[in-house]
Amino acid sequence: MAEKKINPLVKTVLELGPIVAFFVGYVRMKDKVFTIGGTEYDGFIIATAAFIPLLLISTGILWALSGKLSKMQLVTAVLVVVFGGMSVWFNDDRFFKMKPTIIYTLFAGILGFGLLRGQSYLKAVMGEMMPMEQEGWMILTRRMAMFFAALAVTNEVVWRSFSTDAWVNFKTFGLPAALFVFFMAQSKIFQKYGKTEEKEV
Repeated sequence: MAEKKINPLVKTVLELGPIVAFFVGYVRMKDKVFTIGGTEYDGFIIATAAFIPLLLISTGILWALSGKLSKMQLVTAVLVVVFGGMSVWFNDDRFFKMKPTIIYTLFAGILGFGLLRGQSYLKAVMGEMMPMEQEGWMILTRRMAMFFAALAVTNEVVWRSFSTDAWVNFKTFGLPAALFVFFMAQSKIFQKYGKTEEKEV
């Protein structure tokens, strides 16, 4: 299916909506216990159970509207189903809390493997959106690989050392904020190595 343009606001709502809904649901249910089929589930597990289909539905709508999904979106959807499903099935929130660690470790490993081969896999994914010289892509890829590794370690520290409330806040607000700050901090790379019409003339 050919890629189609989608309203940026709609795209943002579809991408962030499930995360915000999970946060709101958790806050409202965190102190409650639900008995289903004779088994007690706390609010976190119920919020996770609701988050899984909500994410899949929003991802499906995004694909239907845009005609394309990024590799990150696909990997995230698969891991949410696997680890979220395991959390619900085993009634154990640790599986879902480990998901960001797995995602960021996987991305760091893939980017690192490409760097060892002298390639920027980041360029293969984002090259069309952000035209940039090869040297710039290599620098950005190295930084992003280290950044993803740092996020993986941080997630492990937070969920293992702090309360569930702290982890939910970290996942909902901390991780997106960290990604935003990281990309803003790379502005000099985009300015120095970005390909413009003036440079190509």
